[in-house]
Amino acid sequence: MAIRTIIENGDPILRKTAKEVEVVDERIKVLVEDMIETLHKYNGVGLAAPQVGILKRVIVIDTYDGSDVLVLINPKIIKTKGEQTVEEGCLSFPNQYAKVVRPKEVIVEALNEKGEKIRVEGKELLAQALMHEIDHLNGILFVDLMIPGTMEIVEPNNQD
Repeated sequence: MAIRTIIENGDPILRKTAKEVEVVDERIKVLVEDMIETLHKYNGVGLAAPQVGILKRVIVIDTYDGSDVLVLINPKIIKTKGEQTVEEGCLSFPNQYAKVVRPKEVIVEALNEKGEKIRVEGKELLAQALMHEIDHLNGILFVDLMIPGTMEIVEPNNQD
């Protein structure tokens, strides 16, 4: 396992559409392990493969609620419901936060790290994270969706 470099705002790879994973092989499993390790190193909630320079449809999410890290390969949004205004940040936009309107509930189908088809129902934070990371796979960034005038830059030394 290895910590991957996070691609930051301005890199054109963040605007590209990631490609479907054809087969969940050892390379994808290593990518997933590295992404989880990277996510935890930077205390993120979610990470998409394009954020580590890999244009594959792979995301990992950890809401730190005691459940396992969620691994989704080729995720597809099946249904959304409701609306919530949330503050979002992104590992590719260090120390920047803005308000975004996201669905309150979402249903996603994907493959897990074993290549098995799964269905995930997310509410609130999980719904937000699912939408944010799936957007990354489509070259959409949270700043594209932010409510104008809500961007806040927090200096790292001011954080707890």
